Amino acid sequence: MTDDEAEKALYWLLSNAKAAGELRGARVKAEAMLKHVRAVLFAQCNAKSAAEREAWAYAHARYSEAVEAMSNAVTADEENRALREAAGMRIDVWRTQSSNARGRL
Repeated sequence: MTDDEAEKALYWLLSNAKAAGELRGARVKAEAMLKHVRAVLFAQCNAKSAAEREAWAYAHARYSEAVEAMSNAVTADEENRALREAAGMRIDVWRTQSSNARGRL
């Protein structure tokens, strides 16, 4: 791992911070919206039992859309998290290599 590669990884981490925060925020919002949509649909159903209302809410198209939105948000957030972790590992490799090179002097 070269100094330039480590610098690129560090720059990417720094320049990606805002996007990472936005992706995390979108994920949290999607998780909250899923609960909100379920609650709204649950309240709209005229069935008497909670089990029937819950089944109706889960079967509703709006709930399916909210699940899809949550899935997309989680996928994007996890992909970004993995990329940030990989960049951090590259920096760790560079740090170890640099330390070993200094030890050989």
